[in-house]
Amino acid sequence: MIGACRARDFGCIFKLVKARAGIYPSMIARRCDLTPSRVGEVIAGRRQLLHMDVIERISDGLHIPGHMLGLARRAWEAPAGLTVTPREPAEERIPPDEPLVAALPGADVDSVLALTAERDLSPSTLDALHSSIADYWRRDDEHGGETLRPAVVGQLRYVVDLLKEQRPAPFRDGLHSIAAELARLTGWTYFDARQYNQARAYFTESLALAKTIGDHTFMANVLACMSLQATYQDKPGDALALVSAAQDQARAVLGTTPRVLAMLAMREAFAHATLGDQDATHTAISEAHTHFGRITTGDPDPAWVAYFNEPKLIADTGIAHGRLGEAALAEPLIADALRREDQASHRGRAFHAVWLARTQLQRGKLDEACHTAMDALVPAAAVSSQRVVGHLREFHAQLEPFRREPAAVAYEARLRDVLPGRVSGSPRP
Repeated sequence: MIGACRARDFGCIFKLVKARAGIYPSMIARRCDLTPSRVGEVIAGRRQLLHMDVIERISDGLHIPGHMLGLARRAWEAPAGLTVTPREPAEERIPPDEPLVAALPGADVDSVLALTAERDLSPSTLDALHSSIADYWRRDDEHGGETLRPAVVGQLRYVVDLLKEQRPAPFRDGLHSIAAELARLTGWTYFDARQYNQARAYFTESLALAKTIGDHTFMANVLACMSLQATYQDKPGDALALVSAAQDQARAVLGTTPRVLAMLAMREAFAHATLGDQDATHTAISEAHTHFGRITTGDPDPAWVAYFNEPKLIADTGIAHGRLGEAALAEPLIADALRREDQASHRGRAFHAVWLARTQLQRGKLDEACHTAMDALVPAAAVSSQRVVGHLREFHAQLEPFRREPAAVAYEARLRDVLPGRVSGSPRP
């Protein structure tokens, strides 16, 4: 590997990571933001990778230290000069007149306390961890996940640490399930922050944890998240491949609930719509509604799919039509979903309001579109979500031809007042 990196022989590098780390070409492509065909050509020796931005993506995607590829130290590497060497403890000297500051316990204290802490698990312990995840999701939906992320990552590390000890099979499976959920939640917070490489890394970790215990339904859930991310990255082919894999996982399980199948069918519709395939999009939408119509009280739905209720189905149907440019079909659906949506769901309301504004603008309803976009600003200000801000920026740019119209001027002023600094500059095409 050292020799291959020195020569920047990426064909050899890709073969080594497949043979030694089990990272197959399709995974290399996803991690390094390359197409599978391009990875295949490199492995076959028909293509060379010379551009620095591509080499940096490979370094980050495969976690190859920068110096091995002739790059600067990567952001995820340990700080330069950080070494750990055995030494005698030195007495800490405090400069005179410097006030003592209370500090949080560090890793050393945590390690000491871990030796005396009770590590026995009970069903109530697993229930408590699941409850905390449900609370994290609620707070993420209301306020965004950026401030939650340190707590979620900390709990993920704690659960992974518990897995290092010998446990009875039921507890071990339960911990794997919890760790998979925490990794997916972490990936989601990075996705919502538009930090796609980090999101993909955590989604991949979640997928591996779920695979360890054969939880095919949860694997389908993670793959569906990755498919949605691919639509945001303008990779519709990847989005379709990922959601197809998700549906395969769901079908492998007897008793997958109609709500899960409906959610997956709608993600398929998003992928087809991003590809511009009208017939396939309409077919997938129809399948989503058919599955949803089969939901009955008492279905053993996983907790993670509870969000996919009727207003969400209607909103997503409208968004799929909107992605196809079918604004006349999209507008009434999204408007109806907004009227029925939970007021506490700030991100969802902001997101759907922006989509409604975009469809109204497509239909030539400038005044209505600007008014709807103003309604989106209040929930958008209440949640930390770069994904929502990105949609606001896109709508802002779409107003360029109308920037001197009174409605657009009023929206621009309101935008700067409610979200100062988050969406700046004049609208651009």
